[in-house]
Amino acid sequence: MSLAACLVVPGITVAVADQQATEYPDEEIHAPTPMPDRIFLGWEDDTATTQSVSWRTDDSVTSPKAQIAEAEAGPNFPSNASTIKAEISEEVEVNHDYTNQIHSVNFEDLEPNTTYLYRVGDGVNWSEWLEFTTASDEDDSFSFLYMGDAQNDIHEHWSRVIRSAYSDLSDASFILHAGDMIDQGDADEQWAGWFEGAGWIYGMVPSIATIGNHEYSRITDTPSQLAENWETQFHYPDNGPEGLEEQVGYWDHQDMRIISLNSNTGHADIDQQAEWLDDVLEDNPNQWTVVTFHHPIFSSGDGRDNEELRDALLPVIEEHSVDLVLQGHDHTYARGHLSNEEDGEREYTTGTMFANSVAGPKMYNWSDANWEENGAYVRSGAEDTQMYQNIHVDGDELKYESYTALGELHDEFTMTKLPDGQKQVTEGEGFEEPEEPDEPSIEQMQTQVEDLLEEGAIADDEAARHFQTHLTSVGHYEETGSTDQAIEHMNGFKELLEGISGEELISEETYESLNAAADELIEQWG
Repeated sequence: MSLAACLVVPGITVAVADQQATEYPDEEIHAPTPMPDRIFLGWEDDTATTQSVSWRTDDSVTSPKAQIAEAEAGPNFPSNASTIKAEISEEVEVNHDYTNQIHSVNFEDLEPNTTYLYRVGDGVNWSEWLEFTTASDEDDSFSFLYMGDAQNDIHEHWSRVIRSAYSDLSDASFILHAGDMIDQGDADEQWAGWFEGAGWIYGMVPSIATIGNHEYSRITDTPSQLAENWETQFHYPDNGPEGLEEQVGYWDHQDMRIISLNSNTGHADIDQQAEWLDDVLEDNPNQWTVVTFHHPIFSSGDGRDNEELRDALLPVIEEHSVDLVLQGHDHTYARGHLSNEEDGEREYTTGTMFANSVAGPKMYNWSDANWEENGAYVRSGAEDTQMYQNIHVDGDELKYESYTALGELHDEFTMTKLPDGQKQVTEGEGFEEPEEPDEPSIEQMQTQVEDLLEEGAIADDEAARHFQTHLTSVGHYEETGSTDQAIEHMNGFKELLEGISGEELISEETYESLNAAADELIEQWG
């Protein structure tokens, strides 16, 4: 008999036979119960006097409610607690044989800069008491976290990043998520990984979440649509453009306005949002302004470009001199600004600072080509690195710090508002010049095709299969050292690309991006 191990007890030796582990099914791991989970704070209204909370149960719960009291040092606060019935309870069908029920309460008439304890449940089955602190109604200093895409292998690889970020900045006033929290919006096991990865953090620190393209992706064979839990689970203040009130909005937090847009141009009218953004920025009494959306104005993923988005939003952002634009999508890190005569200086004046970041494990090749082509300058960049960002605001000074998943400082700068209205930027000690990007590769092009198909930029599965088959053939010749044949087959790929473009199965932007990548490889081999 084959033995895997022996358990040794004094006087006794017990042989243990080999056993094959059995995978525990997702629908048993993640099925809801009457006990509340996925507790999540946000704001639907004034950040100083209100606080929204959502949570999940199974569909047996018929009387969801929350209790709240001002925090005390001792355990007697529950005697002063108020009970509020859930305003919303919505059943959400998922990709497993169970139904999630999402409940929501908005606590109102709270005192600014005050710590409260609350719990959610049904009167019998309660969560633990959780704590939050309302925003100040003065222009006090505060800090917040900015996280890029989580998206893939969330349970395994992303959870350590959000936990490291919170450990590093446990007094964060809120967490800003720049989209693609998951890979497929209807995959409940992925949402489970995202909520469980942060755990009770989401129940104590409010979040502002923006919509990425993968919130529209599907694991089931159903048409692309926004994740069913979005509008109930994620809190928006109902001040966005008509028809997008639960997807676009702004929050005023002390002396900062935070604006979230939906950059999925195939699902949300970007010109409508640009017009709305112009109005929101025109009537902005705050000293600091942050705009967040998923797809970058200047891409740092090799071969990527968001021209339609840039054409619509960049003029508005420039006109109003937005301070920070925080983005994701490109699975790399880049931070910079529109190019000026002070490029390369460690102290300079500028308008808007743009950042792209990634928190999860999915990685692309880094490139600054799209920045340079559109008159922008990269101050810091990275690839194959999971990141989180701490942002501190104190009066006329904003400090930005980007850390790796190990808590090592990668990039930092301080922005100061000068009396004449200019913004002076000082690069910090953590500042690192970006490394030269890797040369293009067949593997990178194949990943690009996969992503373009997911995003709907390649409209036909068969077209994507033709691309992948052709690229695999090219890769074979490259690996065997048959450079001439690799070039010949890559030219064949370009002809295929042109033919499929003529049938309008891919966008013009996709054609140009893949064609440019093919030309780079041909030049590299030549």
